[in-house]
Parts: sequence; C-alpha cells; structure tokens
Amino acid sequence: MKETLEGVEEIFDKRSATDTTQAFERLWSITEELMVKIRARFELTRDPSTEDLESYSGDAEFPSGRLAAYSGPQIDWLVHSWIGNPPLGFTNMHVTAWLGPQIDVPHLGIAWGTLPDLWFYIDYNPRSDLMLDTEALDKYYAPMNEEFLELRADDGLAPFTSKALYVRQALSEVATCFSVPETVYDEARLEQISEIAHRRVDQWLAFVDAAEPVPEERRAQLAADDLTRRRNIAERDPANIMAVRFFGEELTDRLVRALWGGDRQLPRPK
Repeated sequence: MKETLEGVEEIFDKRSATDTTQAFERLWSITEELMVKIRARFELTRDPSTEDLESYSGDAEFPSGRLAAYSGPQIDWLVHSWIGNPPLGFTNMHVTAWLGPQIDVPHLGIAWGTLPDLWFYIDYNPRSDLMLDTEALDKYYAPMNEEFLELRADDGLAPFTSKALYVRQALSEVATCFSVPETVYDEARLEQISEIAHRRVDQWLAFVDAAEPVPEERRAQLAADDLTRRRNIAERDPANIMAVRFFGEELTDRLVRALWGGDRQLPRPK
C-alpha cells in the first residue's frame, strides 16, 4: 500500500469528526498490559513533577489527557501517557522507557493512536551509531528485520513516513511505523498490534536482563547523550501542534517538558 506522507494535522483536518472511543479504549488497555510487565521488572517511582498531570483537560470533558512519568535505579525516565479527543477522532498514547546509563541496551519506544485511522509505532531507540556499532545492530535489530519486511509487504498497512527529517532520523531501520488507512476499528489489526508490542517488550526485558554493565567511564557521556536525544524527540515532534490546538501553548510546553523530564524532581540513575 502507498505510504502515508501527510502530517498528523493534515490527516486529521481532512477527515470528518469520527468517534474513535472504542479503538482508543482498546489501545489504552494494551499500554496498561505492557506497563504491568514493565512494573514487574523495574523499581519505579512516579516523579512528583507529573502528579498534577494525572488528569488534565480543556473547558469540557474532551479534549483531555493523562501523563505519568517514572524513574528508578535502572530507569532514567519512563512515560505512560495519552492525549486526545476520542469522540472527534484524535488520540495519541505513549509507553516510552529510557534506561539508565549503566545498562547498554536500546531504549523502548511505543506510540500509537487514531487520526481517526489507526496508526502505531514500536521501536528500540538506538543509543549508538549503528553504522559503526555493528555489534548492537546485529544483536538488537537484525532479529526484527524479517518481521519488518513482512509488515512492509502487508497490503493493509501503509508505512507512516514523517515529513519531519529529525523524526525519520530518530527511527531505527526496522521501526514498526504504520497507519491502517480507512480503518477506525479492526479487532484483527488491534490484536496484531498487541502481539507485536508484547513480543517487543518481552524481548527488550530479556535484553536488559542479559546486559553487561556499562564501564563507569562511559556512563556520564551516555547519560548526557540520552537526555539530548530524549529532549530533541519531545521538542521536535510535529504532533505537538495538536496539543497546542487543544490546550494552548502554555500547557503544551509543560507536557513536552514532562516527556523529556525537564521539570523532574527525582535524581537520575548512575
């Protein structure tokens, strides 16, 4: 299927209001299942800077959202969030986990939602130059290559290609990033998304369990690089314009800072 080249705002504006509450609830439930697995593996504490973002909204019930960020001995910053207006068709959900600098494993990136058509992104965010670090390429990304090619050959999926150069740069070459054109709710597709996400989380947790400690002398630079990557991704996300439309600049700035930990109160792991 032809790839999706339009931006989030363009896609949403071209479509009439479409109630995606059912798809939103199903997708959010999958994120909660993934969080159960992650919580079982890591010691997590909610950062106080996001306590008042447990529930936020505009002047009515929708648009609204929820953003919770956590940290811990092995987790630098973990975000579990949703934002949107399900009755009108736009939703965006995140489970993103950034590891501490003592663990040499890629980060976990998951985002999906409705535009009103379904879309989903699942990836391991690289922490090194994979053109040079072929050991990481072969270990963490090569096992996903066959599935990536199978998904690209699926006629019901459209590769979701961002117009934003930085967003494309941030994705690995086997990132699962697709839209499901003309599909607001399809249980088979939602089950496929769930299966892929659970497999990726299970494999990521196995990578963490098997990881060798990062040498002490590398950790400070790795932590600095991680923070720069996380901030760039949050601030350069072209979908931020939807938050501005729904909630205005002030709250959007707060939400973006929460995504990268700009107001964090808990210490970073070492």
